[in-house]
Amino acid sequence: MTAKRLDRQRWIRAALALSVATMLFNLLEGLVSIRFGWEDHSVALAGFGVDSLVEVASAALIYWRFRRDRGQEADAGSRKERLATRGIGGMLLALALGTAAGAVPPLLHHAPPGTTLPGLVISAVSLAVMFMLWRAKLRTASALDSPAMRSDAACSLACMRLSSVILLGSLLFWVSPRLWWCDAAAALLISVLIAKEGLEGFRASFRPAFSGGCGCGHD
Repeated sequence: MTAKRLDRQRWIRAALALSVATMLFNLLEGLVSIRFGWEDHSVALAGFGVDSLVEVASAALIYWRFRRDRGQEADAGSRKERLATRGIGGMLLALALGTAAGAVPPLLHHAPPGTTLPGLVISAVSLAVMFMLWRAKLRTASALDSPAMRSDAACSLACMRLSSVILLGSLLFWVSPRLWWCDAAAALLISVLIAKEGLEGFRASFRPAFSGGCGCGHD
């Protein structure tokens, strides 16, 4: 077995491990967020929990993409790469739509962000864990030349951005109640960024010249 194939096998194992870690953490995070969001009547926290379940689905697609890969060349799994990239792109678009939909009612009703302690703790822990997963996924995506893995990293980045919105929105509201709108306004901006990332991956997966390399998002 060549050194190149052995190296690829090592990165595939890393991709699978990252997928499992992401699914376990986000499943726990999602269930806890939904529970506290329901108990505290916090739409933002409950919505964040649903977003975490989207991340679980994205990681599951990555696990499906690589679980039967035995270190073959990068183009051997191009069909699964295309399908995984397309699926994650669609999830990012759905996440963007859900984020925007959740931000509109607070703006219309002048509703401040939730300032519950569970929301602050969950968002802070999420930021720390997802940052480590995001960095590791970017390295793995580069090593495997995988747009699907890069799209999954984009899901993790979206989760980090939403965590930041919950954390900073609550803190800003504590500093000045007049800044009640910052949380929802930031969420709208983030939804645009998430949609852009998802649309790029989704459109790239339909291109005839799609090769499974990380450069596939460009003409």
